[in-house]
Amino acid sequence: MNTPTALQVQDLRTTDVTEQIRATPGWQQQYRQMSPGHFNGQLRWLALEGVEVYEERLNTRVEQFFRAPSGALAFCFDRSENSLYLLNEDCRNIWITPENYQEVAVVFEQPFLASHGLDLERLRGLFMVPLACQQTAVFGSWLSATLTRLGQAETSLQGQVLAEQLLEDCLFVLDNAGQRLQGQALGRRDEERAIMRRVSEWAADCPDETLNLLELAEVAGVSLRQLQQAFKAFTGLPPAHWLRLRRLNGARRDLLREEGVTVAEVAMRWSFWHLGRFSESYRQLFRELPSETLRRARGF
Repeated sequence: MNTPTALQVQDLRTTDVTEQIRATPGWQQQYRQMSPGHFNGQLRWLALEGVEVYEERLNTRVEQFFRAPSGALAFCFDRSENSLYLLNEDCRNIWITPENYQEVAVVFEQPFLASHGLDLERLRGLFMVPLACQQTAVFGSWLSATLTRLGQAETSLQGQVLAEQLLEDCLFVLDNAGQRLQGQALGRRDEERAIMRRVSEWAADCPDETLNLLELAEVAGVSLRQLQQAFKAFTGLPPAHWLRLRRLNGARRDLLREEGVTVAEVAMRWSFWHLGRFSESYRQLFRELPSETLRRARGF
């Protein structure tokens, strides 16, 4: 008989998107702040044998480029819209969270899946599709409350028992949510997802490159209208706004990491020909002027 051991929940608070990335092991991802304010995040993490549980909170809108851990199957519950997103290692995408975003996720590693005979081929057509049913909200609330309970006191719950329960519950929610899919809507979502996949691949391969809207549409292989529709569905932002915020985040990164650079040089590098307009846009997003960021980076 196994002796129950206390399950330890790691609870990390962050003040920068780069800290949030470093706090999430196993995921390939990039974050960029996309709404004004000082960033504050939280990550709670519980490791079981073959299973990991996460809860993430973000106060500002954040652009997330992500790829799930190799060989894993991830059930991600978006508590803002009460939807389930199923991810595997082939899922690669860009999207933008709303403000005050909260998500819980359960990640099953490949050996755990193999030991339970789960055939991933049967899940094709369900990856990266918003899946919703009554159980998605109920399960998301229960999992968040369970992490809170486990983090506040020792428990006699066995980790293996919880891991088995999580797999059973996730498959139950998936089965109920998958039955609600509609063919035509799913087809449109597939087309939009393909557009955003091409954009995300360009963004990952060319992080410092700047494009205009027509060039971005050419990268995606679609018309400007199709590009705008895909961005509206996946990010909630028009592509022009996304491009501008992406440049501001790149400029902030350069100010923080490069020695001897000036604000004007960084502004020109990221195609902000008007320094005053650049500084004002930067201040609106990060709540400080680029000159203040530069002074802080140099320790003044």
